[in-house]
Amino acid sequence: MQIDVISIFPEMLEPVLASSIVGRARRRGLVEIEVINPRIWAGGRHKTIDDRPFGGGPGMVLAAPPIAACLDYVQTRSERPRLLMTSPQGRRFDQAFARELVAEAHVAILCGHYEGIDERIVDLYKPELVSIGDMVLSGGELAALVITDAVVRLLPGALGNAESAVAETDLAAGAYDHPCYTRPREFRGLSVPEALMSGDHAQIEAWRAAERARRSES
Repeated sequence: MQIDVISIFPEMLEPVLASSIVGRARRRGLVEIEVINPRIWAGGRHKTIDDRPFGGGPGMVLAAPPIAACLDYVQTRSERPRLLMTSPQGRRFDQAFARELVAEAHVAILCGHYEGIDERIVDLYKPELVSIGDMVLSGGELAALVITDAVVRLLPGALGNAESAVAETDLAAGAYDHPCYTRPREFRGLSVPEALMSGDHAQIEAWRAAERARRSES
């Protein structure tokens, strides 16, 4: 699988994409991730990529020419990339959306920034708008990282324990996982539930099933 993240702040992305499950999947060759800075295609000595909005108002807008040139390049990297753009107006990202994306050979995520991106980019390239929730962020990089992480962990071989993938299936169905405990058995007056200490696998699974149901109903 190939994932391109288009951002004018690649330094926000690279450390996370090199870490944990995503970084391991990259090193194993399970996914190719490239962070692409559209500033490469910006003109002038200072590689300026934004400008004041027509009509006035606060903030700056990412200009169409360098973004368009960047997207033209991305479209040459595969036959048919699926283009997403982070936006609070977009489709809500969830586990079902992640499973939809993991079936794609090439996903490109355009990170919004400042007051937005020149609307002609939307008109010309028809990206799918995607949102991770009703909140205001400094830019789309954090949303792109959420999307990338959720998708990569679904790739076969990305997780160290294949049973861990069961949680994704449960979450997509509206269920949540059971509480987890580890040593020590006693901590600040709180004890591990007796069912987990019984050694009885049927009793343990019954307790976990009951806790999953309780969490999912609340």
